[in-house]
Amino acid sequence: MRPPTTSGSADPIGVPGPASTMRVRSASAPAPGRPVNEDLVFRIGPLVGVLDGATVPEGFDTGCVHGPEWYVRHLAARIAVAEAVRPAARLTSNLAAAILAVRADHGEQCDLDHPGTPSSTVCLLRDCGDQVDYLVLCDSPLVLDCGGQVSVVTDNRLDAAMAELRETVAVLPGGAADPATRFRHAVSVQRERMNRTHGYWVAAADPDAAFHAVTGTLPRHGPTALRRAALLSDGASSAVEQFGLTDWPGLLDLLSVDGPGGLIDRVRAAERDHSDRLRRHKATDDASVVFCEFEPTA
Repeated sequence: MRPPTTSGSADPIGVPGPASTMRVRSASAPAPGRPVNEDLVFRIGPLVGVLDGATVPEGFDTGCVHGPEWYVRHLAARIAVAEAVRPAARLTSNLAAAILAVRADHGEQCDLDHPGTPSSTVCLLRDCGDQVDYLVLCDSPLVLDCGGQVSVVTDNRLDAAMAELRETVAVLPGGAADPATRFRHAVSVQRERMNRTHGYWVAAADPDAAFHAVTGTLPRHGPTALRRAALLSDGASSAVEQFGLTDWPGLLDLLSVDGPGGLIDRVRAAERDHSDRLRRHKATDDASVVFCEFEPTA
């Protein structure tokens, strides 16, 4: 399955739909020093998206011969097929169809019930002319400017699960277990909570995950019409969430002026400056942005 057109620059990606009034710029870059980008940005007519594949910690089995890069490319391609077949269907339905199709793409050599099976966050935005539909699954946020009011759509269930997980690890028997043991325990528990009630949901092998996404619809007309939107992987949202380089309105303003590539450049500079006190599990990460600007409509 061939993926839709993508780009690693701040130029428009893919082919715009015939009636689209959505201007799109994007950028996606692997973490410094890494040859593989496990993020993916794409445009399929009026639909744009950001996927962030889950990195597999060294030494952990996945039950699969494929990796996160393979998974995000196949998922994007299958979303493209679903959108082409059913362009008016709900985003949740098309995402579920895509996840099911990728399950078949794996073939018979992969154990898709393994808790470490390849997975990805999903952030989608679709311009329907009179309205805009969105979907957020796991920790790839969507920043919206509607009539000058900026808000953020997030799926915080992974954060909640991780906070609970940290409490669990803190009370491990022996208390002072070596870091490697504590890390392996944490990863094992996190995997057990993936795509489970009271855990968190992510695109993997279970199509039901799509129906647990955060979804909504925004107007394209009137005083509260959508003006700008930014789809971010967590490697890019760290500009606000980890580094405090700006706030969410400031991030949209920065994207308006410098584009997605400019935002990623600032994140890379912050990663270098804060490498000794970075408060996240990876010192640097793949970073992806899709930035949409909407022309005023009558």
